[in-house]
Amino acid sequence: MSPADHPPSLPPQAPASGARRSGRGQKAAGVLVAALPTLAFLVANAVASLTAGLIAAATAAVAAFAWRLLRKEKLRQAVIGLAMVTVCATVAALTGEARGFFLVPALIPFVVLGVCLTSIAVKRPLTGMILNKVSGGPDDWRSVTPLRRVYTVSTWVCIAVNIVNAALQVIYYRGDEPVVLGIVHIATGPVFAAIVAGTIAFARRAMPARTAPAGP
Repeated sequence: MSPADHPPSLPPQAPASGARRSGRGQKAAGVLVAALPTLAFLVANAVASLTAGLIAAATAAVAAFAWRLLRKEKLRQAVIGLAMVTVCATVAALTGEARGFFLVPALIPFVVLGVCLTSIAVKRPLTGMILNKVSGGPDDWRSVTPLRRVYTVSTWVCIAVNIVNAALQVIYYRGDEPVVLGIVHIATGPVFAAIVAGTIAFARRAMPARTAPAGP
């Protein structure tokens, strides 16, 4: 039988690898789009003025909103992104300072810290409340010790990250360093995306076999 009778086939992992690459590309694009208003504000403010920075941020926010709608992402996410930039720009305009653009983001870590600590205290770790359904976990996940432990640890990780984030925000806001504040603000997106991905991966491993999701 000739080799032509057995045409070569693609490796079994090829489709999955392509899907993973596509997924990583989409996530990278999402991170870039989320950071675009902040980057536009920092560049225009440094090159021209605060007013130019606010106009650039608003323009980039509208463009990001349209991009999310075209990609048929959840409307809630698109609206939240647009609303956040609107609030930040309003605060900066009212204060007349570039650092005012980052005042609201600087307060967010303190709010998240309070929510995380409260969730630990009442034995309902925040990451479990948010990510258990996404992970495919059972409704009674709090009674599954390994699963509850994963969510508790990841919530503590969130607490640690937010402590560092809050400290950096206070230091550089008081020091009037809008560029550094912008870098910290942009960096929080990938950091928390990594925490979410890690939590989901470990949660799936911790699930009893009967509750593990069928998909990859």
